[in-house]
Order: sequence, then structure tokens, then C-alpha cells
Amino acid sequence: MSVTQTIGAADRPLSTQIYESLREAIIEGRIAPGTRLREQALADEFDVSRVPLREAIPQLEAEGFVHTLPRRGTVVTHLTMRDVNDLFDIRERLEVLAARLSAQQAPQGDPAVLAQIEDCQRRARAALRLRSDSEVAATGAEFHALVVELSGNALLRTMMRPINGRVRWVFRMTSARDPKVACRTHDRIFKAIRTGEVELAEKLMFEHIASGRQPSIDILKGTIPDG
Repeated sequence: MSVTQTIGAADRPLSTQIYESLREAIIEGRIAPGTRLREQALADEFDVSRVPLREAIPQLEAEGFVHTLPRRGTVVTHLTMRDVNDLFDIRERLEVLAARLSAQQAPQGDPAVLAQIEDCQRRARAALRLRSDSEVAATGAEFHALVVELSGNALLRTMMRPINGRVRWVFRMTSARDPKVACRTHDRIFKAIRTGEVELAEKLMFEHIASGRQPSIDILKGTIPDG
């Protein structure tokens, strides 16, 4: 297990920096499911007291990345097939709504977020050329998070924030899916959003998410428990 990262310099609470570092390490697979998070070892690695660490753990637990077991302490969660299916159920509703709302905003959508999506797609295409599965997965999850951001709905953003972490987690674990198809579909969704084609954006997003369920399950079958 390695989460080594310089913290303390940023103008943010130590607990937030520790939470973000641990979250990234779990999503990227550097901390494996089932791993016990030992307070003293982590405090030594981050070179902090146990206090900010104890403040960071509940944030991870609230997002489902860790859970506390009697006599074992804090353990990294094992995703199950049920978790994955539940995630797709939620995404088919909330992310489809996000696509609809984003298209309704066009062309008055936040120009900064629109520019971020364009940059995200450029990086996705570059990752495809370099055959970088990890970067393709990361930019794919980023695209979906940015569509939510573009929706302009503050409550939807808040609801999706913890879910986005799980989306990234699953995307990283299923990066063997055909990335070219996903990238092309993201381009089509973004075009529909930018041109204000509300029904098309909604339809494309639903089809995109729904069509990814079974391939993801096929890849994960045998590697994670049923739940």
C-alpha cells in the first residue's frame, strides 16, 4: 500500500488533503479492497498526527470507499456486482437528467465548463492514440462529471459528487472496454448538448450508460463478489 504524497502546503485542511489522497489511492487501485487502514502507519506516512486522519476517514466512509468492522477497524470496501448494478441504475437516471438540463442551458451554458469538456475530449483522444487505458478511463469519468457540472443544478451536483468517485472506480476496473466507442459517443453527446438538442442529448446519454452495463459486468465477473 502506498499513498505517499506531499501534503500540508496547500491552503486546505489537512484532513481534506488526506481524504483526497486516500480516495485517489483507492480509486487507482494502489490500496486494494480489503486492506485495513492502520492509523499509526498512515499518520507516519503522511507525517501528521492521528487527528486529521480520523477526520478524513468518515468522509471516505460516507462515500462508500471504506467501512468500519468490529475489532478490525477501517477496511477498504470490496465492490460487489450488486453495487455495480445499483450504480448503473442511478446513473441511468441522474446523468440522463444532467444531459437534458445541460442541453437546455445551451448556448448559455457556463463557458468555462464547456471549455473543460472540450479539453477533456482532446485528452481522451490523445490517450487513445497512446493506448493509455488508465488515462482513457480517467477522462471518461471526467466527461460524465463535467456534464453534471454543466447542468447548472446545484442539488444534482451535490447528489452526484460522491457517486462520481464510484464511477471513476468502476471505469478504472473496466478500462478493457472498447474506449474508441466511448470516446465517439461522448463527442456525439457533447455535440447534442452544445446545439441544444435536448431530446437527443437525453437519448444518447441513456443509451451510452445502459449499453455499458453488461460489458462492465462481463469484465468484473469472477473478480468481485456478487453481493
